[in-house]
Amino acid sequence: MKLKYILPFMIIALQAQAQVEKKETGNLLLEGVPEIPATVMERMNQYQNTRSAGFNGWHPDGKSILISTRFAETSQVHSVHHPGGDRKQLTFFKEPVAGVSFCPDPSYKGFMFSKDIGGNEFSQLFWFEPATGKYEMISDGSRSQNSLSAWSNKGDRFIMVSTRRNSKDYDLYLCDMKNPKEAKLILQKGGSWSAIDWSPDDRKLIVENYISANRSYLHILDIETGALSPINPSTEEISYSGALWSADGKGIYIINDQGSEFSMLKYYDVASKKFTTITSSIPWDVSGITINKNRSTLVFDTNENGVAKLYQLNTATQKFIPVPGLPTGIVSSIEFHPDGNQIGLVINTPQTPSDVFSIDLTTNKLTQWTFSEVGGLDNSTFTVPSLIEYETFDKVGNNARTIPAFYYKPKSAQGKLPVIINIHGGPEGQSLPAFSPFISYLTNELGIAVLSPNVRGSSGYGKTYLKLDNGFKREESVKDIGALLDWVAKQPELDASRVAVWGGSYGGYMVLASMTNFNDRIKCGIDIVGISNFVTFLQNTEDYRKDLRRVEYGDERDPKMKEYLLKISPANNADKITKPLFIIQGLNDPRVPASESEQMKQSMRSKGRNVWYMLGKDEGHGFRKKTNIDYMQWAVVLFLQQHLIL
Repeated sequence: MKLKYILPFMIIALQAQAQVEKKETGNLLLEGVPEIPATVMERMNQYQNTRSAGFNGWHPDGKSILISTRFAETSQVHSVHHPGGDRKQLTFFKEPVAGVSFCPDPSYKGFMFSKDIGGNEFSQLFWFEPATGKYEMISDGSRSQNSLSAWSNKGDRFIMVSTRRNSKDYDLYLCDMKNPKEAKLILQKGGSWSAIDWSPDDRKLIVENYISANRSYLHILDIETGALSPINPSTEEISYSGALWSADGKGIYIINDQGSEFSMLKYYDVASKKFTTITSSIPWDVSGITINKNRSTLVFDTNENGVAKLYQLNTATQKFIPVPGLPTGIVSSIEFHPDGNQIGLVINTPQTPSDVFSIDLTTNKLTQWTFSEVGGLDNSTFTVPSLIEYETFDKVGNNARTIPAFYYKPKSAQGKLPVIINIHGGPEGQSLPAFSPFISYLTNELGIAVLSPNVRGSSGYGKTYLKLDNGFKREESVKDIGALLDWVAKQPELDASRVAVWGGSYGGYMVLASMTNFNDRIKCGIDIVGISNFVTFLQNTEDYRKDLRRVEYGDERDPKMKEYLLKISPANNADKITKPLFIIQGLNDPRVPASESEQMKQSMRSKGRNVWYMLGKDEGHGFRKKTNIDYMQWAVVLFLQQHLIL
C-alpha cells in the first residue's frame, strides 16, 4: 500500500486513541470505561459476596478434609475437621492455590499444591506441612508448567509432569518422597503426556498421550525398564477419559468412545487385549471414574444432557447401581475415603454454590461438610434455567438439527425482555446449569434473559457433534448463533432488537464472529480474552499449546488453511462491526495472548467505533482475584445498562 493511503489511516487511529480516556484503578488499566456509579456497586454487593468450596481430598486418617475457598482475594487451602466445622485457613498466598493433594503415606503429614504468578500458568509444585505451616518448592522454578500427576499406592513416590526440558513438551518425572527435588526423567516422547494410575504393585503406570478432544492414546509404562506398551493399539480415532487398574493388575477399567457416539466404561483384559463394555445401557458420556484403595468398588459419573448422575460398580461382579439422592446439578472432585465405603465430592446446583459433601455408599446417606455463604440472599431467588432446543440451518437425516441451550428467564420482569447470549469457551466446553450469582443478578435486578447455547463443537452430545466445527467448518458454529437469533425473534417475551453477545476465550471469538456476521441483529458485545485472529493466535500462544490448538482450529502453516483462517478472523472483518464492544483481557494470558485483544481494539478504534477496554495487569486467561472480578462485573453491568437495556 502506498504511503499516501497509509497516512490517513494512521492519523484516524491516532485521533481515535487521543479521544479515549485512559486511567488505572488498582491493577486494572481502563480505556473508555466511565466511572462506576455507587448505585451499581452497592446493589451488586450481596451477589458478589457469595462463596464456594472445592474438595481437595481426605486426610489419610480419614478424620478431616482439605478444601479450597476464598475469604480474601484468592482461593486458598483450608482444613475442615467434621461436617459443618470451621474452615481453618492453611495457605495465605497472593495467588490462588490449585492442584492440592495429600500424600497417601500418613508418615509424611503433608500435601502438594501448585501455584503460578499473575495468571501466567507457569505453575510450580510445592510441598506443605500443616503442622508447621512451612512449604518448599519441589519443581525447579523455571519458566515451565509443573504439576503432580499421580501418587504411588504406598505414597512413597509420585509422578510430576513438567515442560522444563524445552517449554513445549510434557515429560514425566519420577520423584521419591525421601528426596522429592531429585526428579528422574522417565518418559520423554514429545507432545502432551500424563500419568493416570499406578499398578497395584507400584511397578507400572498407565500413561496417556493426549492429542485432542477426539484423539488420545493409552500405554503401560514399566517404571524399572522404561518399556512402553500400547493399550488397545488401533488406527481408529479414539478418545480416552480415564483408566484405572483392577485389584489383581490383570485388567484396566477404561473410559473411551470406541465404537460409540458416547464415552462408555469398559474393562480391558491386558493379556487378551479384549474389551468388555459395562455401561452400554447408558446413552450418555461417562465423565470420570475413581476407585477405592482395595479396588473393590468403583464410582463413575455421567453427563446426561448437562445433569450429573452417579453410579457405583462392584468390581468383582462388574455390576453397577445408581447412587440415589443427589440433587439435580453437577458433581466433581470425587475421591474415596480411606475406609473405602465413603466418597467425598463437590455438588453444585443452579441455586446452591459448590459445596463439599460425603456419601456413605453402604447407606446412601448424603452429608454436607461445607456451607458456603450466598451474600445473605435467599437461595430460592437464584435463577434456575430451563433446557430448550432450537432448530439450526442444517439437518440430521431428514430432520432439522437442534441445538440445546439453557434459558435463564427473569421471574417478574415486565414487557419484552432484553437478551444476552452467553457463549462458552473451549471450543470443546459445555454450558451447564451451574450456580451463577452474576447471571442471577442479570435476571433478577436488570430483567435480562440469558441464553447459554451448546453450539456444534460442544462436548456432551456425542463425538460427531464434537467434530462439527473443526477446521474449515469453523463458521458453522457461528451459524448456530444466527439460528438462535431467529429463535429469539419468535419468542413473544423476548425483544429481538435488544440482544447482546457475551463470551470468554473461544467464546470471545464467537462474540466477535457473531458481531461481524450479524451486526444488524446484535446491539452490543462483551469479549473476554477472545481470539481475534486465528493465525496470530496460533503463532503467539505458548509453545506447549500450539500443536493442541492446531488440531482443533487448523494448521496456519498450511497455505489454504491460513487463507481460510485469515478470511474468517474478526480482526480482519472489524469494519463490519458498528455496535459497541467491551474487550476484557489479562496481561499475562499464555493461552490467548493480550495481543489478540489489543489488535481487535486497534482495528475497531481506527474506524471510530465505541470500544471499552479493560486490562488486568496481574491476571491471565480470565480474572481470578476478587477485586478485579468485582470491578469487571460493575463495568459489564454499566456497559449493559448504557448499550443493551436503554
